[in-house]
Amino acid sequence: MMQLKKEKAGTTRRSRITSTSILTRQTPLQDIQMNDDIRIAIIINPSLSLGLIANTVGVISIGLGARVPLLGATNLTDREGRITDTCCNRPVPILQADADTIRATMLRAASQPGERAVVVFPAFGRSMHDHSEYEKSLADRDLSREVIDGLGIVGPSKWVKSLTGSMKLLR
Repeated sequence: MMQLKKEKAGTTRRSRITSTSILTRQTPLQDIQMNDDIRIAIIINPSLSLGLIANTVGVISIGLGARVPLLGATNLTDREGRITDTCCNRPVPILQADADTIRATMLRAASQPGERAVVVFPAFGRSMHDHSEYEKSLADRDLSREVIDGLGIVGPSKWVKSLTGSMKLLR
């Protein structure tokens, strides 16, 4: 998770923090291999504005990438020798569901053990601009009672499909 960074003269750079992993402070999933049958899905509430949808997908994607580095932790080189970091090495469907469905899916996903990642974007997080404030607030909340704007999951294909099979793509 992102930490506040100390700058010159004792100032602190503040970063807007808007999502957290259900599996807090866990190390990246190392047991997932490139040839494993894994799937990714991001589920978003389509009633959000376009800007909030983009922000929600972005922060969830960062959380998933941090949790499962094999999704894109490689460099690519073009024919002129320019090196860039790769984007995701698997499709990332952006699905749509209302807040209640997202919350129910999050609760099902978080309750299942195994090699998987579950990143949640609760609506209350949008107003938080300090990570320690966000952590404290989350610790006093029950996500089963919160509005969830987005959810990202990575895990075995069968598991992800069981959670998202009936959801439509966000268009």
